[in-house]
Amino acid sequence: MAFKTDIEIAREAKKKNIMEIGAKLGIPSESLLPYGHDKAKVSQEFIKSLAGKKDGKLILVTAINPTPAGEGKTTTTVGLGDGLNRIGKKAVICIREASLGPNFGMKGGAAGGGMAQVVPMEEMNLHFTGDFHAITSAHNLLSAMIDNHIYWGNELEIDARRVVWRRVMDMNDRALRDIVVNLGGVSNGFPRQTGFDITVASEVMAILCLSNDLEDLQKRLGDIVVAYTRAKTPIYARDIKADGAMTVLLKDAMQPNLVQTLENNPAFVHGGPFANIAHGCNSVIATKTALKLGEYVVTEAGFGADLGAEKFFDIKCRKAGLKPAAAVIVATVRAMKMNGGVAKADLGAENVEAVKKGCPNLGRHIGNVKSFGVPVVVAINHFYSDTDAEIAAVKAYVAEQGAEAILCKHWAMGSAGIEDLAHKVVALAESGAANFAPLYPDDMPLFQKLQTIAKRIYHADDVIADKSIRDQLKAWEAAGYGNLPICVAKTQYSFTTDPTVRGAPTGHTVPVREVRLSAGAGFIVAICGEIMTMPGLPKVPSAEVIRLNDEGHVEGLF
Repeated sequence: MAFKTDIEIAREAKKKNIMEIGAKLGIPSESLLPYGHDKAKVSQEFIKSLAGKKDGKLILVTAINPTPAGEGKTTTTVGLGDGLNRIGKKAVICIREASLGPNFGMKGGAAGGGMAQVVPMEEMNLHFTGDFHAITSAHNLLSAMIDNHIYWGNELEIDARRVVWRRVMDMNDRALRDIVVNLGGVSNGFPRQTGFDITVASEVMAILCLSNDLEDLQKRLGDIVVAYTRAKTPIYARDIKADGAMTVLLKDAMQPNLVQTLENNPAFVHGGPFANIAHGCNSVIATKTALKLGEYVVTEAGFGADLGAEKFFDIKCRKAGLKPAAAVIVATVRAMKMNGGVAKADLGAENVEAVKKGCPNLGRHIGNVKSFGVPVVVAINHFYSDTDAEIAAVKAYVAEQGAEAILCKHWAMGSAGIEDLAHKVVALAESGAANFAPLYPDDMPLFQKLQTIAKRIYHADDVIADKSIRDQLKAWEAAGYGNLPICVAKTQYSFTTDPTVRGAPTGHTVPVREVRLSAGAGFIVAICGEIMTMPGLPKVPSAEVIRLNDEGHVEGLF
């Protein structure tokens, strides 16, 4: 069976001028800063004018642990937004921007798929409105100013061995993970070891996504701890006098981007932290703006609910004062079969027993999301190879978990294929059943917060951490950072730190390799297992097939 590719569908989209999309939300044309005809930034002045308006209802879309079989979380987020608009609700979609790293690596595009996409797809997956370039530039300006300060006499007495601020780029490049800079003699500075992270793991990215306005942004940038003296006194970005210039570079990037779905419904696409190594949510400013403009806001959190949803609840909602009304967990029959032990090549054949065997992964996520006091519905993202018996098995299992699973055909049919889910989401949101609360209180000790996440969300027995890591957490508590939440960096493929372990494992431990203080963003990063903050390219990267065709169109970008 031949299907059009996502990019072919996107290219045939009948887009409306972005001013028309803004008008749907009551945004005057003078408050939209257009980037061409089909995308625009929303001005800070207009956003400030919305302060007194009532908020709509916030809906989170999350998923099971990702598998090579595919789940379709962004596709379902877009489809649900279209579906809510179809049944007469004023709905706005909020998703993240795509990183060039995975686009040219193994993931491909990040704008949804099939008939449930956000457009312009090509621009969104490439340079878009330049936000990631601005974040990269602001981050690396700070890096340059640190080394420059040391070179010109080091008035702050920075210990070059204790510079903790690395550099970033928005590309997968494993060769840059660990490097030595300032080689080449006296004129080039003092040699020291450092490295690169991917831009989406940058604290500047997290800060932009968690800031309420430009004033908040500059304060958070100034709060970044970049280095320590020999006496282990922290040096902040404001001590380097970098926060003002960094804010200037980020001034436009702070403004949310407005685009549209294939069905011409509004979507904010802003910010892009990864959920496996960062907090995995779109920007607070975009979400809060959407809540002022729509009755319903549908947003996603990256990867599975063990990472994205947990960080959405414990970091974004906690810090921004957001209260989600309902959550959707996306699953596929194919992924259930893969969790049940079926190889990718055999997923097309009916295997009800494998579906049943794989469902506990879904069940674990249902229980986890419910533990935050948020009502849950499961979206079965339909594939043409799914059989009635397999779908029935998933529905029966979910019913046993005290939730409902609804078959969704938005990939093939757009909003017409997801009306049932839209009605269910409205019913849940309007029921008042949500009683949201984070997993742990602010005043819980940092290591205990980490243990709480590991035990209650990953269902691990305990956390393994060297004394040096425990001592570092205690030192941060003594320095006044004990009230910060924990942002766990670990593999997205498993509840464990081993990406090959599927299903709903128990009896495992979570080894913590390193902890990092993100004082400006307002969380502690715990790096677990073998996760890398600078990914590498796969053996055959997507970049090998991405090209311009004879008509000048991009091909290979999924």
